[in-house]
Amino acid sequence: MRFDARRSPSLPDDVSVRLQKLAGSRLTQDGIIVIIAQTYRSQERNRAEALDRLVAMIREAAKPPPPKRRPTKPTKGSTERRLESKGKRSETKRLRSERPE
Repeated sequence: MRFDARRSPSLPDDVSVRLQKLAGSRLTQDGIIVIIAQTYRSQERNRAEALDRLVAMIREAAKPPPPKRRPTKPTKGSTERRLESKGKRSETKRLRSERPE
């Protein structure tokens, strides 16, 4: 079964782009999705299975992507605690290196 994902008038542009990414290696250079179904002995059942898989793929592509994580700043307290522990560690190492003579 072949479906032209790029030129399909029934698909919005964003869904079409996600569908093409989802298709992966099943997508040709021309933007046509090729679905091969050979599970059953009858051509009708294979066509129905291919159609079902295409519909499932389109439904998956129609879902909007999850929102991306927004980077947040560390809290003032966590920054202070980090700097304090670094200072303590630095002091420990400095005292080790000083040799009384």
